[in-house]
Amino acid sequence: MTTEAADSAEAVGAIAPAADPGFPQRYGASIEYVLIPGAALAGALVVFGIFVAMFGKNPLDLYFYMYYGAFGTWFSWQNTLTRAAPLILTALCTALPAQLGMVIIGGEGALLIGALSATSAALALQGMPPLVVQIAMVIAGVVGGGLWITLSGALRQYRGVNETISSLLLVYIALAILNHLVESVMRDPASLNKPSTREIGAANMIGSIPGTDVHWGLLFGLIAAIGAYILIYHTVFGFAARVAGGNIRAAKIVGLGVSKLILTICFLAGGAAGLAGMVEVAAVQGRTNANLAAGYGFTGILVAFLARQNPLAIIPVAILLGGISASGGLLQRRLGLPDASVLVLQGIIFVFVLASDALYGRIGFLKGKS
Repeated sequence: MTTEAADSAEAVGAIAPAADPGFPQRYGASIEYVLIPGAALAGALVVFGIFVAMFGKNPLDLYFYMYYGAFGTWFSWQNTLTRAAPLILTALCTALPAQLGMVIIGGEGALLIGALSATSAALALQGMPPLVVQIAMVIAGVVGGGLWITLSGALRQYRGVNETISSLLLVYIALAILNHLVESVMRDPASLNKPSTREIGAANMIGSIPGTDVHWGLLFGLIAAIGAYILIYHTVFGFAARVAGGNIRAAKIVGLGVSKLILTICFLAGGAAGLAGMVEVAAVQGRTNANLAAGYGFTGILVAFLARQNPLAIIPVAILLGGISASGGLLQRRLGLPDASVLVLQGIIFVFVLASDALYGRIGFLKGKS
């Protein structure tokens, strides 16, 4: 009888792994990657609710309209997914170099250069079949954005310039280049109030996914994120990048080509942001102008940090942040809040995410028994 009781207890333990004292040790890190960012996001929403309450608004109304404006209707979902597309791509611009221990925050600049390159390709190939023009725009956008971020990687590797500072400064250089070209040699004479380039042509626009108002840029983003995940976690190149990111001096000692890794990763990262610029031109704007500097590159930094630099996790986080951005108009109409109030929320989220970074590995019940 005693033996049967022991066998029963052993069987229960086998089907209830959560009761195993080693469970927190085995899965604690995975739980942290979900629990801590989720808590940071919840804390940011609470603080934002208090901020709104100071202006006489009901925080519960705020949360309801945020949800409704982001995910409450099919129209809201389409708006959210449309905004999420460039966020996925610009987030990869930060997430990929992070595998090498680099902090690149210049996705906005790569987006602008990618948009400018794609527009130049389209205007140079006017009269060619639309498919040829679209392929040329994709190539030009990826190459333009890729080379722009590669410049930051090269400055770090060969001149010791901090990549965070250089990539940020390159954003303002990219904006200056765009404004100069749009207001001079590439300006459409018909654009009087807001200087713009000539239109790339309706036939060269990439259009929307059939049955929806969501453009094909979302599919580009999904493919890029999945491809980045496979590259980083299921290839020799990705393994080498993560080894170098863990200890770059050790990587050099064992003979890894660190310079090649840095330049390649930076090119891929910039290429993703450049593709976002191409999508904004070919699916939304139809031309290049200052409207392209909408902050997608900077919001992409927040997406990457909230996703813990994981390319697959970037997808749901980008949809969430895209929804927050999409709800701004509804908050303005229903609660009288400025449309830019969602930027305040994004800033609060960023602060909470950075502050929560110190909690990883320090949550007692997830560390298990030593």
